[in-house]
Amino acid sequence: MEDSDRNCETRKLMDRAKIRGQGPFALMLMLMLMLTATATATPAQDAQQRIEWNQPFAPFCIIGNIYYVGTRGLSAFLITGPKGHILIDAGLPESAPLIADNIRRAGFRLADIKYLLINHTHFDHAGGLAELKRLTGAKLIASAGEVPDLIAGRTVGRPTLASFPAVQPDRIVRDGETIVLGSIRVRVWVTPGHTQGGVTISTVAGGKKVLFVTSLTVAGQRLIGDPDYPTAADDFTKSFKKLRAMKADVFLNFHPEFFDMEGRRARQLAGDNNAFVDSAELGRQLNTAERDFTEEKLRQMRNIGPR
Repeated sequence: MEDSDRNCETRKLMDRAKIRGQGPFALMLMLMLMLTATATATPAQDAQQRIEWNQPFAPFCIIGNIYYVGTRGLSAFLITGPKGHILIDAGLPESAPLIADNIRRAGFRLADIKYLLINHTHFDHAGGLAELKRLTGAKLIASAGEVPDLIAGRTVGRPTLASFPAVQPDRIVRDGETIVLGSIRVRVWVTPGHTQGGVTISTVAGGKKVLFVTSLTVAGQRLIGDPDYPTAADDFTKSFKKLRAMKADVFLNFHPEFFDMEGRRARQLAGDNNAFVDSAELGRQLNTAERDFTEEKLRQMRNIGPR
């Protein structure tokens, strides 16, 4: 239950108590019961969300040498090449064995993965990094802004988010830097906001420009006066501007619902070889994200606190 919902329910209880003429003890008991219920509901909801995110999904080729190897609810992408492969994102800690199995089912060896990349350091994306690093022997490449979270095994400044196994990056990537692995070339763009070190990754596959875009939602991030991340709002604004200057024939995201993974996969299976090609999708996603960001920023300016 969100804080605003809890406040609303509290006001309703107080109003009902006044109407019924109940004393302060009865009112206090009602409030304690309500708080206990909401406190115990949150872990259960979190556990159910993890189960839903971690449902298996069969691996498949999106376009060219890019494969979807994630779960039903959390994306992971494998970019393949004759000199080795690059794995982007790792899901939850419990996602690691499913991702590893999907890589094998797609016909590739874990030992041939040379680099691991991460789009942002929340538990549902960085959670499986340590295990996949162990299984593959790959080097972990991260932006400077992601390093403190990876080493700490948690998103610094977000104590309500779950922790994850800590992992040591092997290389720091700069904004706009190109990572080369044989014939594979991917460019990393620092696009913070959702987290302090979030990145978007671009490449070309099947003759199409492909963009792996970091999460663009506020998702509980404090935008006003956050001592741990005072530039959050400005970072969102700068990232939106940077992304609007880019072009993408294929838009991909690390929560598959944001690019309709299952719907597009169904179309692909039905014979549409260009099911994932949509040059207008990046613009649509940015329009929605900027609108939601602006609304949330205004709400926080009024209430001083994230939703």
